Amino acid sequence: MQLDKAQAVLRARNPWEAMDLGIVLARRHAGLLMATWAVITVPLFLVLSMIFWQQPTVAILIIWWLKPAFERLPLYILSNALFDNTPSFRQSLKAWPTLLKPQLLASLTWRRLSMTRSFDLPVQQLEGAAGTQRQQRLVTLGRQYTRTPTWLTIIGTHIEMALWLGLIVLLYLLIPAQLQTDWSWAKLLEISQHQWLWAEHLSNFLYVLVLIVWEPIYVACGFTLYLNRRTELEAWDVELVFRSLVERLKSSAALLLIAILGILPYSQPAFAESNHIANNYHDELDVAEPRLLKQMLNSEQAQQSINSLLDQPPFQNYKTVKRWRMSEASESANAPSTFSTPAWLNSLLTHLSLSIQALLWVFVLLISAVIVWRYRQWLKTFGQQLLPRKKYQQAAPTELLGLDISTASLPDDLIATAQALWANDPRAALSMLYRGLLNHLVEVQALPLSTAHTEGEVIVLTQASPDSLRRYTQQLTQHWKNLAWGQRLLPYSEFANLCAQWQHLQHQERTA
Repeated sequence: MQLDKAQAVLRARNPWEAMDLGIVLARRHAGLLMATWAVITVPLFLVLSMIFWQQPTVAILIIWWLKPAFERLPLYILSNALFDNTPSFRQSLKAWPTLLKPQLLASLTWRRLSMTRSFDLPVQQLEGAAGTQRQQRLVTLGRQYTRTPTWLTIIGTHIEMALWLGLIVLLYLLIPAQLQTDWSWAKLLEISQHQWLWAEHLSNFLYVLVLIVWEPIYVACGFTLYLNRRTELEAWDVELVFRSLVERLKSSAALLLIAILGILPYSQPAFAESNHIANNYHDELDVAEPRLLKQMLNSEQAQQSINSLLDQPPFQNYKTVKRWRMSEASESANAPSTFSTPAWLNSLLTHLSLSIQALLWVFVLLISAVIVWRYRQWLKTFGQQLLPRKKYQQAAPTELLGLDISTASLPDDLIATAQALWANDPRAALSMLYRGLLNHLVEVQALPLSTAHTEGEVIVLTQASPDSLRRYTQQLTQHWKNLAWGQRLLPYSEFANLCAQWQHLQHQERTA
């Protein structure tokens, strides 16, 4: 692999940016990728459609199942084109039978439904890894990196279905309106199944056309994810930088060497002194004697001091445990295993456990959605009781018992006005006192009165009020009921007593 010939910048990217690079790479070689894919898949589909004319689903299912075999050709083209060795159309088709030989049975059987198929294919095809070596290589490359290839497969499946349904809808829109005027469900159901075979084969052909466009992009995205992971692990970008530095230094190496030799001084005593220092160094550090013998602390004493320090806290903390406890995960990991499973089985179990977890979560979410939908009316009715109730501030009523009790309708001096009305209209005078009382209960005492309350309910609501106000309300209400409903007029002495009591209540409130 000649990294210096790469047609793209090899650097560490995030996985989604790496897939963007794959889309750009597939778009650059779109003509060759789509042409080679179409030459292989379209004739095979036509042959299968003729063989299984009565079973159109079998023909398209075979094409779908053989996708891993078809995907090897786009990977061959992209891997060569990335390093400036783009094969021709003829070379690509000639190389495809050779690409099918290694591990084809595995790709079409137990590896067929792998969610990381596009990411695993370069390891098998480009590196030639097989068996345990392949499994170990996939574990190394896929450590904390398999989520994006999995999402690539999931999103790719949805893109295939969306494009396929889009082509079917487009085909329906191209049908002339004259042919659709006589269509009805009854007539469509009366048509025999054999007369619909051409429509099924046509929809299958549209799916084959979708694969011509999408599958090279899918393979290219998996290939660039593989390249990005190797760039992260093997530091290809750093290697390319060092290679460029070496190329730049080669041209100026001779000049740099001459400049260094010209700067350094040349004198015989200096070399003699260096030899003398070297001899003294060898005398001091003789192989047969302990090193650093002429120092204050030799190597043996230093090692003893280091060992004594390591045996003391905080380097060594011994603790006696006299109760039962669960073993640590690290201890179980370091303990020798009596039974070791193969790497491929460990990976299979890991993927199986993740799949089971995903299915369980999907099952839980579906059950929750069904329960919420089944009891949506109950939740709507009784769930509101759990919410905090908003206090509704109702506006004070301006009319009670058919009387206008608003402040604007009452005079400033209520008692004087009522006494003035007594001579000509006793009913209006008593009504003035009662309207003033109701206004006082609503505005000052803030009683929750409404237009639906009766005189008796007004008396009941004043039970928690002061005694003087409660007694006055009972007396005035009784006299008003006698006058309004029984036409019995109270004596003037009682009217004057009511006026005096009201003035006394007003005086108490002002002084309080």
